Amino acid sequence: MTSAHGANPLRDAADRRLPRIAGPSGLVIFGVTGDLSRKKLMPAVYDLANRGLLPPGFSLVGFARREWQHEDFAKEVHDAVKEHARTPFREEVWQQLIQGMRFVQGTFDDDDAFERLRSTIEELDKAQGTGGNFAFYLSVPPKSFPVVIQQLKKHGLADQEGGSWRRAVIEKPFGHDLKSAEELNAIVHEVFASDQVFRIDHYLGKETVQNILALRFANTMFEPIWNRSFVDHVQITMAEDIGIGGRAGYYDGIGAARDVIQNHLLQLMALTAMEEPASFDADALAAEKTKVLGAVRLPKNLGRDTVFAQYTAGWQGGEKAVGYLQEEGIDPKSKTDTYAAVKLEIDNRRWAGVPFYLRTGKRLGRRVTEIAVVFQRAPHSPFDTTATEELGQNAVVIRVQPDEGVTVRFGSKVPGTSMEIRDVSMDFAYGESFTESSPEAYERLILDVLLGDSNLFPRTEEVERSWEILDPIEQYWDKHGKPAQYPAGTWGPVEADEMLERDGRSWRRP
Repeated sequence: MTSAHGANPLRDAADRRLPRIAGPSGLVIFGVTGDLSRKKLMPAVYDLANRGLLPPGFSLVGFARREWQHEDFAKEVHDAVKEHARTPFREEVWQQLIQGMRFVQGTFDDDDAFERLRSTIEELDKAQGTGGNFAFYLSVPPKSFPVVIQQLKKHGLADQEGGSWRRAVIEKPFGHDLKSAEELNAIVHEVFASDQVFRIDHYLGKETVQNILALRFANTMFEPIWNRSFVDHVQITMAEDIGIGGRAGYYDGIGAARDVIQNHLLQLMALTAMEEPASFDADALAAEKTKVLGAVRLPKNLGRDTVFAQYTAGWQGGEKAVGYLQEEGIDPKSKTDTYAAVKLEIDNRRWAGVPFYLRTGKRLGRRVTEIAVVFQRAPHSPFDTTATEELGQNAVVIRVQPDEGVTVRFGSKVPGTSMEIRDVSMDFAYGESFTESSPEAYERLILDVLLGDSNLFPRTEEVERSWEILDPIEQYWDKHGKPAQYPAGTWGPVEADEMLERDGRSWRRP
């Protein structure tokens, strides 16, 4: 079938409906024995292969201290895939994938190990036809970034020769404040150019996050009212119902704001508030997000319009939960936040005067991430106040997880003879509207790295601007007082409720 222009869309290489398949390439994972690699990265590689999105000669190299042989590594990948993969296990896919699996044993400061890695890559180029194209995934603690990056440079592994490419994939956190982020960026860019660096924020790989752009810019019903003339405020929530688990060593001293607000929530805010980009390529998207982050204005009174807190003992899902300070490995005098809420404004023509409330926390009522755009109340001039007393504010709620979709809340007449209006919801759920399930975020992001598509990866400027927003808040918290408290299983401290009540608003209860 041909289109009106005479082209066959099924053969058009630019047709967005066709799956994008990676060319000859390989992936090296540093820290391959860690939880992230076992639960997310290795299963994502298998799922991509199972969906036919990787080249036949794709290669996977693990680098870690374990004294493994190639067969031990293959078994580790096999077990991880069996336990965590999204797609069914198929022996023929596995047999093809295993041909390109290799393991290199060593520490990050071991020159001999990096020479063995170089030899392994050269061998895979010949055996698997990877064309010298490799991405290096740093699934390692931030303190190890500099040494791994320098070793890649020292041993020529970052060199792009004969039309091949080399790329670095860096997991968050991108520093712990602006100064450390700038230092890290300087180290990385000394070895890799900007277009070779991919900073992973797995939230940006979620279908519902990308759907923010479709919702806003592909529909005429939303964009005309997506501004200060109609929007009352915006709430962005990432709530977790779990505690810190076994992550005391990482979490204590980092906290909720650094762990979530600096990256995930500020990125969601930028996508929600940005102007329409000239196109959806990486440069145009980054430019608009950076403009929004550059226009963010902090509250004048940080004590009034920001809150940090810790969970105390309580009940979660019918089970007794200990407080943060009683968690194993936590300093009893720790001031680290397990809950953070901030009020921000965006100083531009579209959003002037519209508050954006961001909150995140552990041990909250349930696991949910959502963006709620809450609209101003209608004047209700034809209606009696009694007719609309049960009517709330219209809202568009984008549900990022776990039940991905969009809810539109509006007023409707209650059946009967009297004119009574109440809130109703119109719901779109991904699982009910599309036959294909959404790919796991790491599948999308790993494939984009191999394709060299950096649309969904924060740029240097975005990272540094986000720290410029958060640093003054963290410094204020550090100097003034101690964290508020909230029982595990609740929706946070009363101080956060009071923060919105002073503005005549209240938090949503998802």
